[in-house]
Amino acid sequence: MASSHMVADQVRAGGGEQPPPPARPRRRGIGWAQRLEILALSGPAILVFCTFVILPVLLAGYYGFYKWKGFGPPTNFVGLENYRTIMQDQAFREALEHNGLIVVLSLVLQGPIAVGLAMLLNRKMRGRSVIRVLIFVPYVIAEVIVGTAWALLLQTNGAVNDVLRSIGLTWLAQDWLANPKLAIWTLLLILTWKYIGFAVILFLAGMQNIPEELAEAAAVDGASYWQTQRRITLPLLGPTIRIWGFLSIIGALQLFDLVYIIWGQYVASTAGTSTMVTYLVNEGRNAGNYGYGSAVAVVLFIISMVIALVYQRFVLRRDTDGALTGGR
Repeated sequence: MASSHMVADQVRAGGGEQPPPPARPRRRGIGWAQRLEILALSGPAILVFCTFVILPVLLAGYYGFYKWKGFGPPTNFVGLENYRTIMQDQAFREALEHNGLIVVLSLVLQGPIAVGLAMLLNRKMRGRSVIRVLIFVPYVIAEVIVGTAWALLLQTNGAVNDVLRSIGLTWLAQDWLANPKLAIWTLLLILTWKYIGFAVILFLAGMQNIPEELAEAAAVDGASYWQTQRRITLPLLGPTIRIWGFLSIIGALQLFDLVYIIWGQYVASTAGTSTMVTYLVNEGRNAGNYGYGSAVAVVLFIISMVIALVYQRFVLRRDTDGALTGGR
């Protein structure tokens, strides 16, 4: 009874009104000084991006509607004829198939090999630094040097076949570059040798961010080394693997230099190693039909953009959703 009288007295003393909630601090808007600072810092990058990325894409889309030789303003408007020709050209469809095959096989071959090498090099062992350097060296060598060297090594009378003949394996000596059944695999071997170092270094960097306490706790619980890698390392390395996969896909879609250097502008199509970019160069610049080449560039841009958006939507979304935070 006493407690009820005390509550009633408190209500009468306060007039039966609850205390107002504390005022929420008002957000301060961005002032002109901050806006000018943002503009000064981001303005040059935005200008460069618009000049060298957005503007060329828009011009390619414009020139793609014309039959244009590259001199003077385009006047021969052909509408969608260039795009219909692209879709009906068997050479372009073959180049698209080659790009798709390279995308899939690059992921299948380079990914597991790079993860295995990264796990091996992440352990303490003698000569680890030297092995890391040797694996990464091919990636920093210019594509022109790599293409020229492999073209000389793999030709019919090249060093590879000479070594095979000298050790009694004459039956293994092949025409590695011109045989359509072998050329695509030769290209994949060169791409793996060239770019495996980048994947290994990327995965090693990702492994450095995994706390060692997790592996130590797993060892205390009796987990073996391979169980620790399968249950802890690989799941936590997932974001890095997905980012590498995205970079590998985009690079495979834009593959040009090694194919053009090793196989040239004509042999690539007959050997089965042509890509969409080599098709663009051959049918556009080399043929003097810059309008058609611009249309091919637009098609390549659309294909790359769609694949990038789909990959980000279904593969990278789990990483971006965890990284982004929103405020009220």
